[in-house]
Amino acid sequence: MKAVSSNISSYRYTQIFNRSRRFIEGWYWAIPSRKLRKGKVKAVSLLGRELVIYRDIEGELVCFDAYCPHMGAHLAEGKVEGGGLRCLFHNWKFDRKGDCVDVPCLGTPLPLQLKTWHVAEKYGMVWVWTGETPLQPLPFVPELENEECDSILTSQFIKNCHPNVLMINAIDAHHFNTVHNLPLEIVFRKEQLNENAVIFSNVTWGGEDSFLIKLIRPFYKKAITYSMCYWYGSIGTVTLGPDFLHFHIMFALRLIEDGKAEGQTILITKKRRGIFGWLFNKVVLWLTNQVGNYFAKGDTQIFQTIKFDLKTPTKADNSILQFIQNVEKQKALSWGSWEAVNEEAEKKQQQKAEMVKSKGEPND
Repeated sequence: MKAVSSNISSYRYTQIFNRSRRFIEGWYWAIPSRKLRKGKVKAVSLLGRELVIYRDIEGELVCFDAYCPHMGAHLAEGKVEGGGLRCLFHNWKFDRKGDCVDVPCLGTPLPLQLKTWHVAEKYGMVWVWTGETPLQPLPFVPELENEECDSILTSQFIKNCHPNVLMINAIDAHHFNTVHNLPLEIVFRKEQLNENAVIFSNVTWGGEDSFLIKLIRPFYKKAITYSMCYWYGSIGTVTLGPDFLHFHIMFALRLIEDGKAEGQTILITKKRRGIFGWLFNKVVLWLTNQVGNYFAKGDTQIFQTIKFDLKTPTKADNSILQFIQNVEKQKALSWGSWEAVNEEAEKKQQQKAEMVKSKGEPND
């Protein structure tokens, strides 16, 4: 297969893509909704930052930085009171906005405020926005943007590679032939949904000499439906299936220590009314799970051992290169601090660390 002749240095030495200490500002999954009942608080470690999320007595979700500003006690040890959260250690209380509203030993609150984060709920999952103000809606399946949906959570997993690397598998056109034995050349068309979401859709017919393609062709008016919508380079929604019934799978990933990926699979379908609609959706979601398992089966081991380095891209890798470009255009945040990446400051910090390491720790 012919290699792409353009210079690829910009794809091998990226600012965001496949970087273990960086991620894109956006919505990331935090905890399944079922694990956070009214009046309960949970500890969540997300992208290097320690958080607490609680659901108050009215069902409203609140998210703070995890540690009390008094002595650093973890607030997940505390208890929910009304709309606020009280620290277990010295009983300081904070309201939904993070404001200190009660210090029992003083009899009056102090002018302190916890860092709060925007939190929302969708597809049976609690999500956290990693910036100051949400700039985009929660991730959704484009085809179901204006539909009420049913969904279920299935497998949760960890892969030994960066979320960005795992994401490109769904648009690795050639691997559909080599790994999954699909008798069809896949070619993707790229469409920008918004600044943080991009869609890759199959536009080819082909495969007419294959018995399988001839068998399923009557169910497709145009090209075989297969599309992938990416959000923040780490969340992907797959849409595939015949014209009369599309299957939708969301792979919600987040970066964890050592540049690995932790993921949650979410199966989604349009809500259908009545008892028969409920039963039909049960069947659809079961079928969706079978489809997802089929495509995931052949790739599992690859992403436990891969050391991604796109040295020799080919024509079939064009969509992957477009994905990398899209990731590089988005706003990068630093692991742990969630602050905007400062290239110059990072380089100086790295140089200082390397100098200290080479010379040894200085004496006091």
